[in-house]
Amino acid sequence: MEDLRNKYIEAIAAAADEPALEELRVQAVGKKGEVSLKMRELGKMTPEERQVAGPALNALKDEINSALAAKKAALADAALDARLKTEWLDVTLPGRNRRQGTIHPVSQVMDEVTAIFADMGFAVAEGPQIETDWYNFDALNIPGHHPARAEMDTFYTHRAEGDNRPPHVLRTHTSPVQIRTMEKTGAPIRIICPGRVYRADYDQTHTPMFHQVEGLALGKDISMANLKWVLEEFFSAFFGTHVETRFRASHFPFTEPSAEVDIQCSWEGGTVKVGEGDDWLEVLGSGMVHPKVLEAGGIDPNEYQGFAFGMGIDRIAMLKYGIPDLRAFFDSDLRWLRHYGFAPLDQPTLHGGLSR
Repeated sequence: MEDLRNKYIEAIAAAADEPALEELRVQAVGKKGEVSLKMRELGKMTPEERQVAGPALNALKDEINSALAAKKAALADAALDARLKTEWLDVTLPGRNRRQGTIHPVSQVMDEVTAIFADMGFAVAEGPQIETDWYNFDALNIPGHHPARAEMDTFYTHRAEGDNRPPHVLRTHTSPVQIRTMEKTGAPIRIICPGRVYRADYDQTHTPMFHQVEGLALGKDISMANLKWVLEEFFSAFFGTHVETRFRASHFPFTEPSAEVDIQCSWEGGTVKVGEGDDWLEVLGSGMVHPKVLEAGGIDPNEYQGFAFGMGIDRIAMLKYGIPDLRAFFDSDLRWLRHYGFAPLDQPTLHGGLSR
């Protein structure tokens, strides 16, 4: 027994790694290990021999197990020390600054617009960005010869030869959402439709993809006077000062009568100041919904009437926050985003303030 003890204690002390240590454990105290085989021989001994050999074998087994555990811990400590020498970290160094992202001006202004119109009882409606020709043009009383339907102005999706499905386009406005909402809910309606729209144009004030918000209100006695009140309330809340509006007669296929809307402003030093002065700035188109558009949406034009309007979110963002070039909205320039971006917690509310 003393020979067994010396053999394994020395071997365990000399073990170089954990696999070698495991092999020694199996040889010594495994099911077929030498110590285990010795313990099986206890049954062949006399009671007197068993009383002496039994405790001695148990003590030997415990000593070998203790040596194995101690060696395993020592090997783990040595491995950790070696790793720390190659992967050291100075915990006294100051922490690294994490740069915080900002909210894009388009997202911020979209939230501001939603907050204002929600306070006036308008719900938010959304729809697909790829629309059929019917929803994007026909249902809105836009004839087939209208310039907006030309491929130089509208992005059409390609169809395989023999595909007889109606043509699809990247929506050129969010007006199709109005038709879909009319079909779904009927009248009365009071909604705004914010979202991305697409037109084949690109310069300082136009991009192929931009953002638009349209409004629709239908009822039995809604008039242009209601439209003027809604728009003046919106612009006054949005710009934080009372803003006068001016309607100019115009023509849109989906409204009759139609009006371009100007807001009061002044030009000083090349900058626009809204809500003061004697100048006017065109900001949106509007009018009373055309009876054919109501019919396309499943609404009886003899019973209901209402107004609609549409404006560019990017445009009013430029106007409010002094952003000179529309293309910069989509350049992903981090310097621009840090300058014009908003803090994530700067949530626009009417009672807490729409913006910083």
